[in-house]
Amino acid sequence: MVTLLIGKKGTGKTKKLIALANEAVAASSGNVVVIEKGSKLTYDVTHKARLIDTDQYTIYGYDMLYGFISGICAGNYDVTDILVDSTFKIAPEAIAGLESFTKKLQELSDRTSTNIVLLVSADEADIPDSINAVCTRV
Repeated sequence: MVTLLIGKKGTGKTKKLIALANEAVAASSGNVVVIEKGSKLTYDVTHKARLIDTDQYTIYGYDMLYGFISGICAGNYDVTDILVDSTFKIAPEAIAGLESFTKKLQELSDRTSTNIVLLVSADEADIPDSINAVCTRV
């Protein structure tokens, strides 16, 4: 399942993502991965989750991010949850590429039984309705 956490800057999305990550760790029998741009979540997310800074791996754009997430799933069969903070900072294509990206992620999620959460900094009205068929929203 792919879930979008949508809201404008300053609406508490990152705090909600941190809470979701910590809840996932508590409930998961596998591994939880949090992907972020920079290392601002180091002290907020439990140490039991794997924090990955995209800057260390030069991840830039939806194609690279999809490949990176696919590699995480391929390299570790027991990843149950992947949460991505600051999606539009990692992929500056922003809303323009979001629909095709979420469709590919939904297919990956179905194949690997992995829950994927994307934090999206945008107004709810700016997100195309076609994404509703693919993703749930928090």
